[in-house]
Amino acid sequence: MASDENRNSFEEVYISYFSKMKHFAREYVVSDEDAENIVQDVFLELWERKELLNMPINLIAYLFTAIKNRCIDLLRRKVMIRETADKLQEEHLLTLRMKYYSLEAFDQNLFQEKDIEQILSEAINNLPEKCREIFVKSKIEGKKQKEIAAELNVSINTIETQMGIAYKKLKTELKDYLPLFIFLINL
Repeated sequence: MASDENRNSFEEVYISYFSKMKHFAREYVVSDEDAENIVQDVFLELWERKELLNMPINLIAYLFTAIKNRCIDLLRRKVMIRETADKLQEEHLLTLRMKYYSLEAFDQNLFQEKDIEQILSEAINNLPEKCREIFVKSKIEGKKQKEIAAELNVSINTIETQMGIAYKKLKTELKDYLPLFIFLINL
């Protein structure tokens, strides 16, 4: 019998307060769908804790507080997602600007074949011996890391580390020639 009373009490509360609570949530979360989901979740939680219906609690305060807290959680998540997206967008824009300015500043005379080969050759030759050997095998000869590791009797981790060193040194060496550096790492 108590179960029927709980069900009837829950239905009365649901019918009486659902639309009011949805309207309250809608004021803060803006989206009808989000507001409805929040209110549905709160009423589901109330149903799961239906013993509260028989206790001397301020039910309206309970509903408003539960909905307020869920609205805060949703808004916090949305703000965090938006801020992250904005930050990524800003970083992407900075990268595009850097590439744009780099290409604009790039000396057109550099595209004479001898100059390019000489600049690239000097940059590669300035690498430490082991680093240069691994870089050449990977980027110039087109060998896979596993293949180079077996050939030189070193671990793949060593290959990755040496390639990282090569990229760092080449980036510094070719800082005035960013398009050449990008060309080199994409061989």
